[in-house]
Amino acid sequence: MALCGDHKDREVRIHESLEELSTDLADYVAELSEASVKERGVFSIALSGGSLISLMGKLCEAPYNKTVDWAKWYIFWADERVVAKSHADSNYKLAKDNLLSKVPIVPSHVHSINDSVSAEEAADEYKFVIRQLVKSRIVSVSDVSDSPKFDLILLGMGSDGHVASLFPDHSVLEEKDEWVTFITDSPKPPPERITFTLPVINSASNVAIVVTGENKAETVHLAIDDIGADCPLLPARLVQPRKGKLAWFLDNHAASKLDNYQFSE
Repeated sequence: MALCGDHKDREVRIHESLEELSTDLADYVAELSEASVKERGVFSIALSGGSLISLMGKLCEAPYNKTVDWAKWYIFWADERVVAKSHADSNYKLAKDNLLSKVPIVPSHVHSINDSVSAEEAADEYKFVIRQLVKSRIVSVSDVSDSPKFDLILLGMGSDGHVASLFPDHSVLEEKDEWVTFITDSPKPPPERITFTLPVINSASNVAIVVTGENKAETVHLAIDDIGADCPLLPARLVQPRKGKLAWFLDNHAASKLDNYQFSE
């Protein structure tokens, strides 16, 4: 694995293979889970969709399937498509089929959206659910804002630089007050989605952005490297936890256009 950059609260981890990345990601999630359970008694984690879920697959295998305290996990989604839970586009279905059904998660700890209402109603209901769990201390609250402070938010990144369902040049990037919002005009189908807002993402204790593939190399460069004032305002570049830590997990193809990095044993 290679480490890149010298930002105090940002780490860039570059891996020679998807196998190496998956193992490192599993180690990272398991370590954060253990630390959170030890400190708070629970672990609040928000997932996204896409290739991220398959890259988390090592958690279903030994030793993690036995050593992780799955009963203490509370699971959320940083974004979700407003489709039926059984639909192929559902992030919930993706996570359930490839991760949640393979480990002993407590079903009542899995907080998915209401798939039988409009996008706006789904966002409002999800915000209410999170607010109740903040009140009960299952989810922490940020000490620099009134946003929830998840122990870990896991994100992928699109080739356009979007994270969660925060797309470039979309008005949702300007949302400062809501914890969860909705869009009905996603440039990538399906059009209706709910998403965490930037203030919530940036209030997390830990955020990881997982990106693979050469087709995203230029976007990774634009999101990570210091390229001056002409840099396009990519949503991924706006992920800057206020008091938490940011980790990028990249394969060597996605990292191929970064300005510099050095290998460490």
